[in-house]
This record gives sequence, structure tokens and C-alpha cells, in this order.
Amino acid sequence: MRTPEKFDSIRPFEPEELPEVYDRLLADPGFRQVLAYLYPGVPVEAIGYKMRQCATSLDFQKAFCYGFLEQLLAKASTGCEMDTTAIDVTRRYTFVSNHRDIVLDSALLDKLLIDAGFSTTCEIAIGDNLLSLPWVRDLVRVNKSFIVERGLPPRQMLLASRLLSEYMHFAVEGKNENVWIAQREGRAKDSDDRTQPAILKMMAMGGEGSMAERLLQLHIVPLSISYEYDPCDYLKAKELQQRRDTEHFRKAPGDDVLSMRTGIMGYKGGIHYHCAPCIDGYLSTLADVPKAELPDLVAAHIDREIHRHYRLYPSNLIALDLQEGARSHASGYTEEEKAMFEAYIDRQLAKIDLEHPDLPFLREQMLTMYANPARNHFASL
Repeated sequence: MRTPEKFDSIRPFEPEELPEVYDRLLADPGFRQVLAYLYPGVPVEAIGYKMRQCATSLDFQKAFCYGFLEQLLAKASTGCEMDTTAIDVTRRYTFVSNHRDIVLDSALLDKLLIDAGFSTTCEIAIGDNLLSLPWVRDLVRVNKSFIVERGLPPRQMLLASRLLSEYMHFAVEGKNENVWIAQREGRAKDSDDRTQPAILKMMAMGGEGSMAERLLQLHIVPLSISYEYDPCDYLKAKELQQRRDTEHFRKAPGDDVLSMRTGIMGYKGGIHYHCAPCIDGYLSTLADVPKAELPDLVAAHIDREIHRHYRLYPSNLIALDLQEGARSHASGYTEEEKAMFEAYIDRQLAKIDLEHPDLPFLREQMLTMYANPARNHFASL
């Protein structure tokens, strides 16, 4: 189905636009620099030839992204899998997940959907704050991303939110695509994953009928993402101290790029994705709930499903016991694993480049990042 023109500023590229975009990317010095890093010794002409063989964004993902992620996982993880037993791979869904890694959360989902037998990947909601470079903006739109406009005045923000919601509905119902969106704006620095009701209100701006019916049309699947280790944990801890110590703290221009690079290339250990059942059945029970109460109820339901389906690793259980000064979960790890985790935390703390690092505070923040998934998991059961 042809995409309506009103979505042109935010949608992924259409197949007929790709040749021109490929030419633009291949001529960009910044993009060529990335290619030289990813494919040392391979002529740009050869990469360009392969790109031009990709008639659709899905072709591009299979030709370039899938293989890159396989190689990355072989170096930076001990395994990555997704449990899809609760959903039907022949249907299309809106995956609402916790948000750990700026790039990999959605990129790995694309790979895992292919592995699970889906005939397509997903369209990805990405904030325009990450797209300051023109070639990055082009590349993400080649890679099936649609743009979330941020930092607008209130009236424009309302219009942008409505357009975004209408596009998501069109992607699922009109284009027969899956969609991914994080449960909140930005990553939860302390891993206390909570769905922002405002995200659900935005999603319900498109579609037809009551709020519950509009959300039902998106076929929402709560998705739990669990990483054994978060390579950006020390960067998140550093930012938490900066926010504590500096009024009106603003991230430096290169901070998001550093987080993206660290998150992609850093060691993650085990990675587990878990699809909870689609919430269509739950939404159909909310017909009589007042509109004002519905976003909070649905957000709490999504949170319970995400928390319930975390994969807990020894790192989570050790951090929880260290914070509580107990051994309540000692059956889930060995003394050797505990010593290794504590040594890992020390190594990460040593990377924090602050003029006056508050080490007790920073250590506590890092332990909290690993403990909160376990804390929320046990609370959800």
C-alpha cells in the first residue's frame, strides 16, 4: 500500500527512493569512514554494488545488518535468543519493550524476528535527538526507522504526536509491518523499567473508536530485554552523578555517540528477549474503564509482563544481595561468580572520568542497575 504523503517527513524510505539514498550515503565522508572501519580493505565500490542490489529495506537488513549482528554477537556475547512461544509469527505486532541500549535493543529484535520465522522485521521508533548527522538520518530510514520528533513547542508537539501515532497505525494495519517502540523516552538509567502512560496516550491518538479500541488495533506485545552485562553501565552511573551535582545538566554533544559505540561494541554476556502474550485480550476487558484511568492501568499491565519475563543472571542476583546485605539469592550464583562480578564493577568504576568521582555513590548506582530487574521480577510474581 502506498504511504500517504503526510508521513513523508518521518517514515522509512520507500523502495523507489533507495537508489538515490544509497548514492548520497556512499558519497558522504562520514559514512565512508564507518565503512572503512567495518569492512577494512574492502573497496567502497564493492560495498556500493552490494547495496544497490538491495531493492527494499528488508533486503538491506538481510544483506548488511544481519551478518554484522551475527559477527558482533560472536565477539560480544555468550548467546542471544528470543522466546516467541506466546505470539503467532504470522501476525504483526507493536513491540513495547524496556530500553537498555540505544541501538541494539531494536537491531537485535530485527535479527531475532527473522530467526523466529517472521517474514519481515520491524519498523523502529527513533528520537530525532540521535540524528544530528544527515548520513545517520538517511541510514536509519534505510533501516526501517521512523522519526520521533522531540523538543518542539507544545502545539507542534501535539501535532507531531498525532502524526506519529497515525503512522504507527498505518504501519501495522496498512503496511502489515511490525513496530518497535521503547516503553519510555530515553533509557532507564537505573534499570527500573516503567512504561510512561504518555507513550500509550500518544499511541491512542491514531486509529478509530475508544482509547482501548485504538490501542487494540496496534496489537501490543510487551517485550522483556535482558542483558547479563550493560557495557554502558559506567557511563550511566557517571551521568547520574552529573545530574545530581550539576543544576540544569545537559549532555555534551558527543555523549550519545559514545553511548551508542560503547553499547554496540562492549561485552554483554548473555542476552535474552521474551515476548509476553499480546495484550489484545486484556484490553478487551477494559471497555467500561474511564478514559482518564486507562493509560495507567495498561502501563501497569505492560510493566508486570515485562518484569515477569526478565531473564535473571547471576549479576542481577549478586547485586541484589550486595545491596540488601543478605544472601537471600545465593543459590543462584557461586562465590566465584560473585568475586568476578565485584571485580567487574571495580573495572567499570575505574573508567569513569569525573574530576571528583563519588565512588560510594557511583558503586551504589551501578549495583542498582543490576539489582532492579531482579527486584521488579520478584515483585511481579
